[in-house]
Amino acid sequence: MKQISVTVSCGAMALCMLLVACTDLTENPKSLITPSTYFNTPGEALAALAGVYAQMRGTASEGDYWGISEVSTDEMVVPTRGQDWYDNGTWMELHHQSWSATSPGTLSFMNNAWNTAFQGVARANVLIDAMASSTLPNAAEVTTEARGLRAFYYYVLMDLFGGVPLATTSEITPRPRETRDSIFKFVESELLAIYPDLPATWDAANNGRFTKGAADAILANMYINAGIFTKDGVPGGISATTYNSCAGIIVAGGADACQAAVTHADALINSPNYALSATYGANFTAANNTSKENIFAVKFAAATDLGFVMLQRTLHYNQFNPSPWNGFATLASAYAQFDAADERRKVFLVGPQVNVETNLPVNDRAGAPLVFTTTINNVNAATEGEGARIYKWPADPSHVAQNNGNDFAWFRLSEMYLIKAEAILDGATSAQTPLALVKAVRARAFPGGDTLSAVTLPVILRERLFEFAAEGKRRQDLIRFGAYTLPWEFKTNPEGQDPKRVLMPIPQGQIDVNPMITSNNPGY
Repeated sequence: MKQISVTVSCGAMALCMLLVACTDLTENPKSLITPSTYFNTPGEALAALAGVYAQMRGTASEGDYWGISEVSTDEMVVPTRGQDWYDNGTWMELHHQSWSATSPGTLSFMNNAWNTAFQGVARANVLIDAMASSTLPNAAEVTTEARGLRAFYYYVLMDLFGGVPLATTSEITPRPRETRDSIFKFVESELLAIYPDLPATWDAANNGRFTKGAADAILANMYINAGIFTKDGVPGGISATTYNSCAGIIVAGGADACQAAVTHADALINSPNYALSATYGANFTAANNTSKENIFAVKFAAATDLGFVMLQRTLHYNQFNPSPWNGFATLASAYAQFDAADERRKVFLVGPQVNVETNLPVNDRAGAPLVFTTTINNVNAATEGEGARIYKWPADPSHVAQNNGNDFAWFRLSEMYLIKAEAILDGATSAQTPLALVKAVRARAFPGGDTLSAVTLPVILRERLFEFAAEGKRRQDLIRFGAYTLPWEFKTNPEGQDPKRVLMPIPQGQIDVNPMITSNNPGY
């Protein structure tokens, strides 16, 4: 796998560590290290930029944005299996949506997501400040990328928490919490400002760096979610039980958000730099860095501490080496929605199982043949084989221990087709029809012929489940469609149906260290 170096100069790393979000921002540590002394060569600037990119790997981890966005939905659950995966009740708290500002799950998962994104912001700010007075030949290029990555991290924070403090310099000082709409406008303005200076593509050696396509994808996603992202939460305009349309929301340039979503989706759909892969699976293999469908991806490598560990989360103890953790499973109700003829259903493992490297049959730890069921009888006391498992990113033949080199795509071209179809249903105009757009995505999933004859908003939501299962999209989709607080398998508690769940609580520890965050999200 091509991989941007993640080596960061000691000076840059030291300052980055001082800017971690959970640090007491009233502290003003003394240091002889200044921006003018630690970025003396183009290589040092690129090394620091690699540190900004490196934070993206955290967003795809089980205890961070990805885990929150999957386990808190009707798509995935982490059953307790004997002594495994109880973890102080955090996983079931997440699935039940029973968290509070000080509960174990919040102090773990949500705190992780907050810190990961704000560390990305801090690293970007250090670099941007340094480049402002730099005479390095790549200073402008590095600044543009750092601004794009900073916008991405604020997109993540806006999605989870709504309004957050906005830091655009490396100054260590408390900052007040901005409204969610202000963060939306900041991300939007940053991406539009740097767009002319972004490259359309990078060469193979720089695969994964920020491009015009990455900006288009983030903007298209933001605009289709404008009915959510421009509001501070309940009681603040977001409907927890009905569809939140992008229609009528005015964005940059006076455009309707739905039409703006189409504009940016079209920039990708019509680009010669992107194309739907002939096969669905090509987007997830260890060689998926060559996929023209993947627009913006987290880079992983088959190297110690740099790899994608999805297989450890999902597979049985005996299906891979080193032994996986036998945790995450797909809910039976989600699996049942897939048509038997849909090729995308093959990403789930059910029935008699094999070792994914040798293809030889395997047993459970008691010595019986390992069989995965689609159902889970008792989520608090599940057996080893209960629950369909996700095997979307196959084992990397070159893996180093648990480190696989499969990249994790935050945005794929297929999503742009579905965003465009949804925006048209919301009132945007286009020469294409929602049916034609959705069928273009489904064509490879139904090689025997697709019988879909009409597209409605509920069809779009289901199609996004089929296309993006386990890709960290489900929470955002359910919120937009007013379905996130509904009861589902293993989640029937009234507390989990509270409308406030459309936003995560800011972890109390973050409020405690920043006195300018004066309140949490409504209801927390």
